[in-house]
Amino acid sequence: MHSFFKDKVVWITGASSGIGEALAAELKDTGAKLILSARRKEELIRVKEALGKTDENCLVLPFDLEKYSSIESLPDRAIRKFGKVDVLINNGGISQRSLAHETSIHAYESILKVNFLGNIALTLALLPHFRKRREGYVISISSVAGKFGVPLRSGYSASKSALTGFYESIRAENKNVNLKVLLVYPGFVKTKISENAISGNGTKHGKMDQAIENGIEVEECAKEILSSISSGRMEKIIAGPKEKFAIYLHKYFPNIFARFIARAKVT
Repeated sequence: MHSFFKDKVVWITGASSGIGEALAAELKDTGAKLILSARRKEELIRVKEALGKTDENCLVLPFDLEKYSSIESLPDRAIRKFGKVDVLINNGGISQRSLAHETSIHAYESILKVNFLGNIALTLALLPHFRKRREGYVISISSVAGKFGVPLRSGYSASKSALTGFYESIRAENKNVNLKVLLVYPGFVKTKISENAISGNGTKHGKMDQAIENGIEVEECAKEILSSISSGRMEKIIAGPKEKFAIYLHKYFPNIFARFIARAKVT
């Protein structure tokens, strides 16, 4: 894996915490050059300094995924810095903890802007660069909740499901220019995703879910993602037995799954 990333330019969104920060840490000694993006510039600088990176091998490029109309010009800054981008890891996102009938349309709008439109806006902005070079890797961090609808996550599941349709289309359209697309479906991973999730009125949930607290270690998740990139996989599910069982039920026994998911503890 380490040799694969040597001298590659890897752009990570959501790099200020959670899976994004763990990905940056795992890439620290691979010889990769990093572009770190998230909303909070000070947190990105903290990550950069914690990794011992310098301006020679790391670019801090903050932006807000929700303000996706401003993303189009960002690749020019990255390419001016390093001459290219090899790998784009679309990791930034936000979750939800609210019943559909208690969720405002404005909350749904925020979730879709961040998780879907902001995500694909950066990919579309970089796509001409990948097509011109006739190579590139695009990774979208979806969720097991993007495989099927989950209670308290109607907007989140919808936004993550939308990523699958978009990126499978992008993969098919760009096979002739050697663009590799990897869709990653994490289950419960120990991050602050539930604390940062939004409630029905758009405010922060502010609580650590027990399922998240007992989830996969974030470092393990990051290692599996990077291994999947280097091995050229198209899809990777990173989840515990319960989540994998739910995926199996949903695919082969939908009636049983419907009863299962209605009773499942998802917080």
